[in-house]
Amino acid sequence: MLKWCAWVALYCSCISFANSRVNDDTKQILSSFMLSISAVVMSYLQNPQPMSAPWASSFQ
Repeated sequence: MLKWCAWVALYCSCISFANSRVNDDTKQILSSFMLSISAVVMSYLQNPQPMSAPWASSFQ
């Protein structure tokens, strides 16, 4: 589930970057983009197995 959240954060960061204007705070947008990339990298370093669908997880 952590990997899904990291990918959603990266997706939202890309949308925010695409919707930003030239006069917006570029440092803040770039830092959120880099933070979301680091979240994806850290989640894969913690658990390198491929992602599975959240509804496919077994609750036993």
